[in-house]
Amino acid sequence: MSGRGDSEISETGEEQHAESAQDVENVEEVEKVEDLEDLEDPDDPEYVARRARWTAAGSGALLALAGLAAAVLRVTGSAPALVPAAYAFGAGFCAFAALLGSRGRTRRALWVLVAGVMVMAFGDQFD
Repeated sequence: MSGRGDSEISETGEEQHAESAQDVENVEEVEKVEDLEDLEDPDDPEYVARRARWTAAGSGALLALAGLAAAVLRVTGSAPALVPAAYAFGAGFCAFAALLGSRGRTRRALWVLVAGVMVMAFGDQFD
């Protein structure tokens, strides 16, 4: 005697067999996918576009943070006022590039990112 009531034993042998057959099929499907690369094809245009968006947004955000940090460091130092302003303006360009990149405008984001870095580099020449 198992100690369970009749209401707890609702599955018949056929229902248990059907559920175990489904479990076996699910396990076989999981085993077919050996690697994550099987799920995402690197040549797939959607995958390439997603990677380009993440790259543009990530590099824009990183350069914007670096520009803001440089602007804060230059403000506290003895540099002319044009230097931190150029860093902050270039960081603004890079933040805009990150926004463009996240919305799928990766070519424009690249050019805006280059312009932002050039503004920061040009401003650094006044130091």
